[in-house]
Amino acid sequence: MTDFLLLDYNGVIVDDEPLHCEAFFAVLAEEGLPLSREDYYAEYLGMDDRACFRLALNRDGRPIVPGDIGHLVERKRARYLALAERGLPLVPGAAAFVREAARRWPVGVVSGATRREVALGLSLAGIADVVRAVVTCEDTPTSKPDPTGFRLALARLSAAAPAPSRATVVEDSLPGFAAARAVGAGCLMIATTHPAATFAGADLVWVSFDGHHPAEIEPLFRQVAP
Repeated sequence: MTDFLLLDYNGVIVDDEPLHCEAFFAVLAEEGLPLSREDYYAEYLGMDDRACFRLALNRDGRPIVPGDIGHLVERKRARYLALAERGLPLVPGAAAFVREAARRWPVGVVSGATRREVALGLSLAGIADVVRAVVTCEDTPTSKPDPTGFRLALARLSAAAPAPSRATVVEDSLPGFAAARAVGAGCLMIATTHPAATFAGADLVWVSFDGHHPAEIEPLFRQVAP
């Protein structure tokens, strides 16, 4: 039995949800689509950019014209990268935790962000060399809560030694939590974007990685569905 650790990126490795929110708001404002911060964190958090813009257009009753979503996504990504390059905050303790965890288990990152965004954050955190698999929005047609991204990461990690496997997922959003449960993995929730009480059904809830060691999540590993 092989164990794998899968981590989300936004809100788990980098504490950048405020940057995504600002970039998303800016593009929506240009399109005359107002959105409150409360609605963003309640309904949009955890989805990839494509799903976010589809939801915003649907809520406003606007038709989705072919090519529109891609254009909106590119504008938002350009704004986000401009903000991130000025300063990208890391989740406290995340880099040290991931590096230590990688000594025990193969580590993968599964995110609705772009490959360029994830590469930037892993490099800044100094952990790009210990992450064995990265799945981003370019790799899957859907976003969490669909578990496709987690299944793809597990397939990539287990390719060298296919066998029954167990996994634990580290997430910060409700869609991510649902996707983790869909594959049968244990789940540690990091309360960076929601209050800890939001994740009452999780196996563990931490405010950050500070003061924690990977040994604490040993009991969370569960056999996952292929």
